[in-house]
Amino acid sequence: MENRKHVTIYTDGACSGNPGPGGWGAVLIYGERRLELSDGETPTTNNRMELLGPICALKKLNFPCDVTLYSDSAYLINAFKNGWLDNWQRNGWKNASKKPVENQDLWKQLLELCKIHNITWVKVKGHADNVENNRCDELARAAISKQK
Repeated sequence: MENRKHVTIYTDGACSGNPGPGGWGAVLIYGERRLELSDGETPTTNNRMELLGPICALKKLNFPCDVTLYSDSAYLINAFKNGWLDNWQRNGWKNASKKPVENQDLWKQLLELCKIHNITWVKVKGHADNVENNRCDELARAAISKQK
């Protein structure tokens, strides 16, 4: 068994209007090291930003890691924890309504990153008392301001 380093990642996405200018924020923590990331785009959607945060954070890792990834996005976390991704793939990237799954490009990128890293997905309550989640929200909102 590989002895992987453990990294903790918090992410959040936000959008001003949906669609509209959007931003994402991420905080990566490894031991005493901390890295904050953010960016945005326009036009975009909240869900795209919720996915882009983890993608960009995971791409920053230089080697395969054990990752605990925290997000307040039910869309992101439930897709992994409740088997939505498995169902979508099995159904040719169609959702339960037989319509194409939105944001397939980003979901596919996340799935590729899951082949590199062992990721534990954890849902946190948004806009609550989680300091790191709140920091990610600040980063995401600041990135929106840069898009306007």
